[in-house]
Amino acid sequence: MDFGRIEPEELDAGNFKLPPEPAWNKTVLSGKKTKYAVYLGCAKWGRKEWVGKLYPPKTRERDFLQQYVQHYNSIELNATHYKIYGPAGIAKWNAFAEDKDFKFCPKMYQGITHRGSLKGKDFLINEFFRGVLAFGNHLGPIFIQFSESFSPKRKDEIFIFLRSLPTDLQFFVEVRHPDWFNNKIVFSELRSALLSLNMGIVITDTAGRRDCCHMNLTIPKTFIRFVGNSLHPSDYKRCDDWVKRIKYWLDAGLKELYFFMHMHDEAYSPELSQYLAKKLNTSCKLDLKVPVLLS
Repeated sequence: MDFGRIEPEELDAGNFKLPPEPAWNKTVLSGKKTKYAVYLGCAKWGRKEWVGKLYPPKTRERDFLQQYVQHYNSIELNATHYKIYGPAGIAKWNAFAEDKDFKFCPKMYQGITHRGSLKGKDFLINEFFRGVLAFGNHLGPIFIQFSESFSPKRKDEIFIFLRSLPTDLQFFVEVRHPDWFNNKIVFSELRSALLSLNMGIVITDTAGRRDCCHMNLTIPKTFIRFVGNSLHPSDYKRCDDWVKRIKYWLDAGLKELYFFMHMHDEAYSPELSQYLAKKLNTSCKLDLKVPVLLS
């Protein structure tokens, strides 16, 4: 992921602490600890650089998912952003998680969200859902991303589109255009619309776009996309900051948390996700899988 990438010298001088807790979140969280579920994963399983590090030496590409589910309990499934998969293809992936508490969180197909108007996409939308529903009880939230060029000038188009989606599925929405965050009235409209639709808002923590790390919740669930910088010291400090905030949210009534590790160089995602899993288990008294590194 290159979104929000900055130069190494800027990392050395940057301040990447999380923003203060928004007062708004008190309208979403009950203030009392409740039953919750925490999911940790990466954006992809098909990384050849992980062979010999996370996957056993000589692991074949077709066996990567079988290995991945041994280390994580979820995945932000970016593959579905680039191609619509039918039920048969999805079922093959799903079989690897059959006996596990594992969630696939598919990213909506780019032909729906990134190409032209959101109108007139009924066929693509139906085909997308026809495929991902084959995940059955392993289907996690569906992640809808709007591109960096999709500004609030098209907010009515977004709201109409979101209102047309099935109400029996969980969605999280990511916006990227700076004007969604720079204008408090616009962001409040977005936040209120998602609240009314029982949809979550994605929090993206990347060094070069701190506005996307807004820390707001629209439902008592959250979907965090963390973008690290090849194990720069700031990556670990940022993870420590997240552990504190996650503990606060869980104690305040958060019900579900999805945290996905990204890197500009994905070769290093296993190391940082291992660090985060250990910290979360200790601080929040969780029993998350901890990725086991071979080297």
